[in-house]
Amino acid sequence: GMRQRANIIRTLIYDPDLILMDEPFGPLDAQTRIVLQEQLLSLWTTTKKTIIFITHDLVEAIALADRVVVMTSRPGRVKRVAGVPIARPRDIYQIHQSQEFRSVYESLWKELKPEVKMAGE
Repeated sequence: GMRQRANIIRTLIYDPDLILMDEPFGPLDAQTRIVLQEQLLSLWTTTKKTIIFITHDLVEAIALADRVVVMTSRPGRVKRVAGVPIARPRDIYQIHQSQEFRSVYESLWKELKPEVKMAGE
């Protein structure tokens, strides 16, 4: 967790307009992951930086994003771009319980499920 925090801080020192994060929380345990997700939401609230966040975790994507891009399996192409109509600020610990979250999750999972099955074959 500390290494990921240091990487984020190192990036912010340069004050970029765009931050690219490729699976930054992937190797972390579940508890540390949630804490860093909360910190990322707080960081975004403060800086309003554009963040492109790559993840294979649909729950994480919905909780953190304003838009989610669903990709096809190989070759990877954009299948759908969906808005996430969940108000900010977001409570990372409670967001899963909202009807808006469940609705977005179900809609995106319908798009993603066939791609997951194809990738596994």
